[in-house]
Amino acid sequence: MYRAPIEDIAFTLKQVAGLKPALDAGIFGDLGEDLVDAILTEAGRFASEEVAPLYKIGDEQGAVLKNAAVTTPPGWKELYRRWIEGGWNALSGPEEFGGQGLPTMLGVAALEMWNSAAMAFGIGPTLTMGAVEALDTHASEDLKAKYLAKLVSGEWMGTMNLTEPQAGSDLAALRSRAEPVGDGTYRIFGQKIFITYGEHDFTDNIVHLVLARLPDAPAGTRGISLFLVPKFFVNDDGSLGARNDVFCSGLEHKLGIHASPTCTMIYGDGFRGSAPGAIGWLIGEENKGLACMFTMMNNARLAVGMQGVAVAEAATQKAIAYANERRQGKAPAYSGSGMAPIVHHPDVQRNLLTMKALTQIARSIAYSCAHAIDRARVGQGEAAANWRDRANLLTPLAKAFSTDVGVEVASIGVQVHGGMGFIEETGAAALYRDARIAPIYEGTNGIQAIDLVARKLPLGGGEHVHSYIGELKAVADAVRTSNIDGFGRTADNLDHALADLDEATRFLQKLMADGKTDAAMAGATPYLRLISLAAGGAYLAQGGLADRSRVALCRFFAENLLGETRALKERVVDGAESLAAAGKQLISA
Repeated sequence: MYRAPIEDIAFTLKQVAGLKPALDAGIFGDLGEDLVDAILTEAGRFASEEVAPLYKIGDEQGAVLKNAAVTTPPGWKELYRRWIEGGWNALSGPEEFGGQGLPTMLGVAALEMWNSAAMAFGIGPTLTMGAVEALDTHASEDLKAKYLAKLVSGEWMGTMNLTEPQAGSDLAALRSRAEPVGDGTYRIFGQKIFITYGEHDFTDNIVHLVLARLPDAPAGTRGISLFLVPKFFVNDDGSLGARNDVFCSGLEHKLGIHASPTCTMIYGDGFRGSAPGAIGWLIGEENKGLACMFTMMNNARLAVGMQGVAVAEAATQKAIAYANERRQGKAPAYSGSGMAPIVHHPDVQRNLLTMKALTQIARSIAYSCAHAIDRARVGQGEAAANWRDRANLLTPLAKAFSTDVGVEVASIGVQVHGGMGFIEETGAAALYRDARIAPIYEGTNGIQAIDLVARKLPLGGGEHVHSYIGELKAVADAVRTSNIDGFGRTADNLDHALADLDEATRFLQKLMADGKTDAAMAGATPYLRLISLAAGGAYLAQGGLADRSRVALCRFFAENLLGETRALKERVVDGAESLAAAGKQLISA
């Protein structure tokens, strides 16, 4: 059973990602370590004792659709009510609408725990939190007054409606339409697919944020608007009115996250005799909907990155527990009688330490991204702009690398379990199944890599990423000059990795400057892993400098895994031509 790693989470927040110096400097007002620790402890208790016990029933029974209504697994609706009564949905919400206004860092730390306990549960509130941010940033005062308080509290939930059968990653192909009624509202028509928690029984109202086109909209992404479409209309006194013309026509049968209802949503079909056209209200300006939606998507991308961290943590805990129980063969290091617990075998140790190291560096990257978001929010002038650039640089790493790690670590976890890992009884396979969606939704990891190279490397005139690399190099220097025993070749190996990163970065920046976009995109995915591994090595070293008990894991990573950066650099620099040549063989006539 999952137990929230509160000590690791608190340590990473404070000593690696930067929360402690920020608290000491009073950057977050009167927020102190005592309150941070209390919040993390209670979140860990709730995740371990109340969410985790319902994971298996959620996976086995899943969500059920009947007569356009979705029923979640037994106990899940009641769990959600206890969760919002605990104030967890409002943790980082705007204080003006009942939120606690706490740093994003605390919100994502809590998200890690909810998703480790049950990823299918944790993904639902993620969309609500993203909807809150989008509405708070872009909506009219009237819409904020009517919807935000209940979304912040979690009494109502929100969704994000982008994808259509013909329009997945390419939203330029979107066809849903919005027709002005003449009274400030719009009638929405269209079909949306893969809508997470599009219909459920957690709340009595669901607030859909829907992308659609106006009749005179420009072609492509420049002609997309964003609309708020409630499941039930809201009266002036806040009570619920008639049902809107939106319904769920189907649930997807998925590889994992079975308890999360993934819906096909129909807008404007005359549901149950209503007038055709789901009534919606414009968010932001006409034809500017994609910018509004990206506010929500950036929030969701970090949250999905936390799902990768979360599943990796749960898989690691499960594998370590199993390796200490399962006995097989003889191990020279084992002094007991009979067969040795497999944790004594070097290959199993390598697998478990790989799981631990990858999980920790993904956590460090994601928390550092959250810290940058917080510092940008409370900062001013150039400082705020610099932190905003840092958050933008780290977001694709937090989303893509962390979710790749979730799949990789969960897969190793199945391997550690051996044949029993392939059996559903142990739960290792369920984590692997759940993890596989995270590299796909909220922008595939390939798209995150393209975004990193095309949009994030140019930040600050191309210098921001080099400033970041300089900060990582300073950590390597600190390791070299420290008097802490046990780091081994960490400093030298970090230097080599950061040199690989610097060379690959400058190579890609020159390709983009020279207009050789295809060649740059060929190296985007290996580059994202390269920068993540190099940064992760520095974050592990930073942790080792703060706590000697963490030096051994840092050294293991530096001397066993960090060398991958050399091969990744070679793929970035030398791989484009062979990729293009071989790729031609894949294309059908």
